[in-house]
Amino acid sequence: MGQKLRYLGPEDRATIERLHNDRAPVALIAEKIGVHPATIYRELRNGYTGAVDKYGFRVYSAKVAQITAERNFQKSRGKRQAAL
Repeated sequence: MGQKLRYLGPEDRATIERLHNDRAPVALIAEKIGVHPATIYRELRNGYTGAVDKYGFRVYSAKVAQITAERNFQKSRGKRQAAL
């Protein structure tokens, strides 16, 4: 059996932000959150601010990621509602 579907919440995103911006490996972040590493890669893409730190690493923001997730969720819900 596969894992149960669950959405990342603000607490999960705050943990991802802290670990990623401290340059923890994606595998470690995924283990701490309890999700597949692919989920973390997708989440990092959604939360990038466009800025880079002094070492050239892209900066992740939990706030940006949460706003993006909420916007995407509303878009997908709107499409489902219109189809009914």
